[in-house]
Amino acid sequence: MKRVSSVFYITAALIIIAVLLGSLFPENAERITGEVNSFLSATFGWYYMWIMVGFISVSFFIAFSPYGKIRLGQDEDRPDFSTTSWIAMLFSAGLGIGLVFYGAAEPLLHSFSDAPVSEAGSDQAIKEGMAFTFFHWGLHGWAMYGIVALTLAFFQFRKREPGLISATLKPLFGDRMKGPAGKAIDVLATFATIFGVATSLGLGAAQINGGLSHLFGLEVGFISQLIIISIITVLFLISAWSGLSKGIRYLSNTNLILAVVLFFGVLFIGPTLLILNMLSETFGYYVQNILQMSFRTAPLGTDNRDWLDAWTIFYWAWWISWAPFVGMFIARVSRGRTIRQFMVGVMIVPTIISAIWFATFGTTAVSVQQSGVDLTQYPLEILTFHMYDNLSFSFLLSLLSISLILTFFITSADSATFVLGIQTTNGSLTPANSVKIVWGLAQSSVAVVLLYVGGLTALQNTIIAAAFPFSFIVILMVVSLLKGLNKELKLMKKQKI
Repeated sequence: MKRVSSVFYITAALIIIAVLLGSLFPENAERITGEVNSFLSATFGWYYMWIMVGFISVSFFIAFSPYGKIRLGQDEDRPDFSTTSWIAMLFSAGLGIGLVFYGAAEPLLHSFSDAPVSEAGSDQAIKEGMAFTFFHWGLHGWAMYGIVALTLAFFQFRKREPGLISATLKPLFGDRMKGPAGKAIDVLATFATIFGVATSLGLGAAQINGGLSHLFGLEVGFISQLIIISIITVLFLISAWSGLSKGIRYLSNTNLILAVVLFFGVLFIGPTLLILNMLSETFGYYVQNILQMSFRTAPLGTDNRDWLDAWTIFYWAWWISWAPFVGMFIARVSRGRTIRQFMVGVMIVPTIISAIWFATFGTTAVSVQQSGVDLTQYPLEILTFHMYDNLSFSFLLSLLSISLILTFFITSADSATFVLGIQTTNGSLTPANSVKIVWGLAQSSVAVVLLYVGGLTALQNTIIAAAFPFSFIVILMVVSLLKGLNKELKLMKKQKI
């Protein structure tokens, strides 16, 4: 533990305080953080919409401008991982449990119980529900991840700066980023990472518990979830100990294989022709209406502003709050790629794959709902398993889903320990195993405490609230990146003369 920075101790103290407050006063914590979230959504919803559009615009500009040929590393560097392993790791860190947790649920809810625009249950609502799901999991979020990851990777590998959020702002603020201001930025990023991942661990444990209960009758409750988290903690710590090139890469490739098998299983067992037609039409709707969806603020009383606050603005804040963790991990595994390769891989490929995934699971859920089975009555963590009950090979599909959640669970936690190690050891690319183990135990402990006190809602609210100040940091990162890229391009041209 000799290599840890002051960020380690400051963040650890803040985590202990936050967990104690959430444990001792769960109702007050949920109420206060909920009020903060409501205020931010109502007052700054327009701001979230505009900055996400801005991040997409800047990302495309950088990718297809002369900056795109700059390599994330030295000119002789080449990628550390194959394209397949790289994409698998993007998904493991960037989407993970969300694909399985929301794959069937979100399109179904937007279509039948919480429609964004049209009358719930109508054919138009079904199409819009699918398109808005693509919107929430598509270009906007991945541009957010991509711009943060690109900034970190450029300064880390091209300019040989520490792998810290604060280090990316040195072109703007110089050595002041080595002082209290820089520490504060890194503490905020570390805090957001550990609580964001702890929330996902809690959701994952709840879904695994629900699936095992559905299949084998395992009791749903805190004790079962504690056992699940304990087992998975041991597994991801073993993976973390083995290092980036072994543990995370192998598990990410396993995730990819399981996801492909499950995807094709649902595609061919479910309403295949309807899935393909829905994918084509609704993806076209998404592309055609992306500008209108991107600037939609529902300003009038009949515009369903509550839906916008609960879904779109919530998602934008959620993506921003996860950007320090996912951006830092993506940056770490992307050395050697050109900026153009990087941005296309991070933005376009995940958007298309996510759309195919949600169209397959969402259309299947809609088909089951239309057959007379009300899936909307079930909690989100078990909705997918009840959908499988209406398909052939339901037991096998459920087992595959539980296995996929399990491996996503392990890789998300494993990736987080690695990133937390970087953030709290002055940007070291090879944080000590002891540091990773401490953070691994910490995030599992936070998840357990939150499940025990029922504090997941308050925690989610806290993370979303943290996204607001961090969004200004990301804007500064973009300005710093553009300044750095412009200087680098001039240097490259001068060297060729």
